[in-house]
Amino acid sequence: MAGTPGPDAPAPAVLPARRRDAVRHLLHTHRFAESVRLGTPPSMRNSVLAGLQAALATALCVPLFLLSPWAHLVGFASLGALVALFGRFAPRRSRTGIVLQCAFWQTFAVFAMSTTAWLGWPQQAQLALLAAFCGFYLLICLRCRFGAPGPLIFIFAVGAAMTDTLALPQLVERTLATAVAALFAWLICVASEAWRHPPTPERPFPKDPERSLAELGFMAARVTIAAGIVVFASHALGFEHPAWAAMGAVAVMQGSHLHISMHRALQRMAGTIIGAVFAWLLLVQHPSAWLIIAVLVLLQLVTEIVIGLNYGLAQVCVTPMALLMTHLASPTAAGAAMAPERVADTLLGALIGLMIAVALSSLEDRRQLAHHHRARRPG
Repeated sequence: MAGTPGPDAPAPAVLPARRRDAVRHLLHTHRFAESVRLGTPPSMRNSVLAGLQAALATALCVPLFLLSPWAHLVGFASLGALVALFGRFAPRRSRTGIVLQCAFWQTFAVFAMSTTAWLGWPQQAQLALLAAFCGFYLLICLRCRFGAPGPLIFIFAVGAAMTDTLALPQLVERTLATAVAALFAWLICVASEAWRHPPTPERPFPKDPERSLAELGFMAARVTIAAGIVVFASHALGFEHPAWAAMGAVAVMQGSHLHISMHRALQRMAGTIIGAVFAWLLLVQHPSAWLIIAVLVLLQLVTEIVIGLNYGLAQVCVTPMALLMTHLASPTAAGAAMAPERVADTLLGALIGLMIAVALSSLEDRRQLAHHHRARRPG
């Protein structure tokens, strides 16, 4: 048959798959070009609906806290509202259950880290727990198939709850504020569930691949190691928000392939820089809490519109959201001065996360990267 190699034909070349080859492939200019391409969202309607649900939860719940005797808890209320972002591509009968589970885990994140402050844990122990939570929440999200946005929301809540000292009434207050807002977001999702599009054979929804518990455990351990290095490095450099660095590492390492990890690193760094500039320009004006809430609502909606197009575009919106929510949770904080730290933490986390991803990659990971690289460079 024409085209069939004969018995004396040379065997297919084995592509180089050493770690230094992986680094060379990742640093090729094609990875940079790939990172700016626009994708096609699986369902724009479902993404926009998730953004609307989270925005509505924020727009209704957070002002109620602001007008109540518990105005100091608006930051934790805004954290609870974020659970509406989960499960957007879940089967119709599963989505509300996923959001309810995420409401529990978001509340648990605030409760657990707040408890360490109440118990008087030293900062080093809190940092170690933060790193452990990065791996734990990655495992939970993959095992329970929560989908986007994955463990980052929970890690953000863990980091927001970190503090030196805390009284028991404060522990109870912030936990209840998170739980109430999360349940409010869940009710909004239940009420609007019928508006979601179901998957079709022509456009199926994305699904996490099947993974064994051993594989999930290795992924969680790898993320914990990277997060541990990152948070202690961030602390040693004098940064006040090591959770931001941990989130940068986790965002990079949860990519399903090495080239996707590289895309995530590039997109997160570039998007964070642009978003931090926007947040700085807003925070130097010393905006009121009402203006911050209005901007948060708008950014939540825009984020869900663009995240399916390009992760970097979403980071342009996510970064000011994170900074504004942090400012709401702690209005006495440095405000605009947080923006440069957000950039530094993100760069630190993304770079270390990418290095750990390569260092702890499997031979199959590196072979897949080599084939992807060759496919983009024929001949």
